[in-house]
Amino acid sequence: MERIFKDQMNRTVRLEGIPCRIVSLVPSQTELLYDLGLSTEVVGITKFCIYPNEWYRKKQRVGGTKQLNIDAIRSLNPDFIIGNKEENTKEDILELEKIAPVWMSDIYTYEDALNMIEQLGEIIGKAEAAEELIIDIQHNFESLKLSFKKLSFIYFIWKEPDFIVGKNTFIDSLLTKIGLHNTCNENRYPKWNDTTIQADCIFLSSEPYPFNEEHITVFQERFPNSKIYIINGEMCSWYGSRMKLAPAYFSDFLKKLQD
Repeated sequence: MERIFKDQMNRTVRLEGIPCRIVSLVPSQTELLYDLGLSTEVVGITKFCIYPNEWYRKKQRVGGTKQLNIDAIRSLNPDFIIGNKEENTKEDILELEKIAPVWMSDIYTYEDALNMIEQLGEIIGKAEAAEELIIDIQHNFESLKLSFKKLSFIYFIWKEPDFIVGKNTFIDSLLTKIGLHNTCNENRYPKWNDTTIQADCIFLSSEPYPFNEEHITVFQERFPNSKIYIINGEMCSWYGSRMKLAPAYFSDFLKKLQD
């Protein structure tokens, strides 16, 4: 029996039954599929899908998120492919649609991420597990105590050239939800070119650019009136089951900001 769905790009996706040979093209969604209990159904992942480590070691890798090996994916004979508008290229997705149905996420907010979990849960036959995960995520965020001074931030995701996180992004949505204020008013990920914008805190993300403690001194010179922090990029940007763990991380991180 044909099953018809709309993905988050409003594309029609047609499936025959529950998928049993899945290729996942996004690290955070790969982790989600694992946590929803798809131990054998996922047959292909990207080289950046490092969680869980067991899958990273044993599952077939099909290239990077933006440099996919189409032939390798074809050889896996998938019946369902899961991608993301921002992570994967339009050209690759058009080629993959010739191989199998492709479902695309398109996530800008906390609510979009929960919707993605719900939709994928229904498609892959794990609706109950997905609903339980959503309830846990919502409970953990609601339990996060926000009794602190509202601090402003600038969030750097890349260095030379310097790119920061703007509005209309999942990261901005998540950090706004926990009570922080993004001083960047541009959308998406603009290049940093306005030294007049200041903030209480400068966040240097651990990914995709691997900022580390060595960069703190450099940024402290650039922003002498701000506090500089390394922030866990996975907790801020991985939509999916990682969101269940994020509130505990943010709770500790927010305490550090108040010191």
